Amino acid sequence: MEKQLLTILSQAPLFSGISLPELDAMLRCLRPAVRNCHKGGYLTREGESLDGLGLLLSGQAAVTKENAAGSRSVMAVLHPGDMFGEMVVFSKVRSWPATVVAQTDCSAAFLPPEKMMSGCTAVCGGHRQMIYNLLRLLSERALQLNRKVEYLTIRGMRPKLCSYLLEQYKHFSKTTFVMPLNRNDLADFLHVSRTAMSRELGRMRDEGLIEFHRSSVKIKDLERLKRM
Repeated sequence: MEKQLLTILSQAPLFSGISLPELDAMLRCLRPAVRNCHKGGYLTREGESLDGLGLLLSGQAAVTKENAAGSRSVMAVLHPGDMFGEMVVFSKVRSWPATVVAQTDCSAAFLPPEKMMSGCTAVCGGHRQMIYNLLRLLSERALQLNRKVEYLTIRGMRPKLCSYLLEQYKHFSKTTFVMPLNRNDLADFLHVSRTAMSRELGRMRDEGLIEFHRSSVKIKDLERLKRM
């Protein structure tokens, strides 16, 4: 297996705890297909034939869904090492349930599900570890989807924004941080109008709750934000 690809995959959570020699042998069996994509292009399209478990190798991408009216919603933002398609790759569904859009130039590997589950006597320890990692990651993804549902149940623009900003504060453990989503993607994630969201952020700035410049945000009054 190409050394650079092997190094990248060894850092992915799916292959955590697996030595490089074990991983090299596993990948010779798995034979992942690698796909490159320019910014704005599609790694997958909703409804197209599913060709394996996706694993982002480089760049950044967004998992998106469209409803019947054509409104887009961002389900998740992917970074190197993140999986996509794991919720359906082992089901009877044989098409992609969502579209994965490249937010930067990126590349991804696609692992055939039948080879992932078949096992390999030569590296059985590594294969068992991969399955364990996969189950753990599936559980974590289910929790993330639950988080998405929680945001959808919050009524009102400001409570949604306050909840999201407080979540980022807890994640970064500081009041100044770079938002992981741009304005368009954040509006899609919170399922709100981008224009209305920008207006509300402006009001929160004018009231002394926050400061922001481009993607950088500073929480100025943490206690008031919590009360809201």
